[in-house]
Amino acid sequence: MSFEARLKELKIELPEAPRPVAAYVPYVVVDGLVFTAGQLPTAGGVVRFAGRVGAELTVEEGREAARLCALNCLAVVRAAAGSLDNVVRLVKLTGFVASAPDFHGQPQVLNGASEFLEAVFGPAGRHARTAVGVAALPLGAAVELEMVVKVGLSGLAV
Repeated sequence: MSFEARLKELKIELPEAPRPVAAYVPYVVVDGLVFTAGQLPTAGGVVRFAGRVGAELTVEEGREAARLCALNCLAVVRAAAGSLDNVVRLVKLTGFVASAPDFHGQPQVLNGASEFLEAVFGPAGRHARTAVGVAALPLGAAVELEMVVKVGLSGLAV
């Protein structure tokens, strides 16, 4: 089954790739790897999950924020690759979680993204990952994700 068909089966609609909020590009392609810029938990241009996990937000809300960030990353990957069917595999996911000072559950928060990506891509969605707790993120967002994805060289928007 194609990854695009899998999205439809899961009743997931990718948004348009979010526009950068500062002086950077949404992705860079190098040797068949798409490196996304960090993506926030936005929908319709609005941050949907703001605050620190372990203070203003629960772990479950953090997981939902991470899933929304992953959805936005996939929109960027689709813009770079032309179609998610050109994805060979996810390589690396790096996540930043705005965290209360005594919060240590960043890996559980990022599981919201990792589990979503594996549901879409199956074994090709398994990836290396880094989870980092930070004091604050742009626009007050709870989570920011970036990913590296291996894609087929045909159809790349370089």
